[in-house]
Amino acid sequence: MMRDTVMAALKDAMKAGDKVKLGAVRLIQAAIKDRDIEARGAGKEKASDDELLSLLQKMIKQRQESASIYHANGRPELAAQEEAEIAVIQSFLPKQMDETEVKAAIAAAITDTSAAGMKDMGRVIALLKERHAGQMDFGKASGLVKAALSA
Repeated sequence: MMRDTVMAALKDAMKAGDKVKLGAVRLIQAAIKDRDIEARGAGKEKASDDELLSLLQKMIKQRQESASIYHANGRPELAAQEEAEIAVIQSFLPKQMDETEVKAAIAAAITDTSAAGMKDMGRVIALLKERHAGQMDFGKASGLVKAALSA
């Protein structure tokens, strides 16, 4: 499903002559192909859509770090290019949950796993990743889970 969406976006960007989108979609395709080659070498099948979602989130995080470095070093044109790529990559992700939705999902996951303390944090995060892959930033979510379990 995700692969078809990326291919369709590539064709659309080519037809429209959108060089920024075309470049970003080609980067996504290359990352997907690398992941598949890596999986094949390990004797696994092609990456699933959930794995591709995590790959896209990783790509976004890399570009955010690069953009902040470019801003700090006075290179706004390079930062703008990274931010444009972020926007294209985000278009392939499902709608991101806002903070109240994330907190509600965490509360539900804690209840469903019967988590009692910090030792259960891994189970709660695993359930959140299973239910809400691509919909929340798990770096921020883990801090919220930690706060909820220690309270």
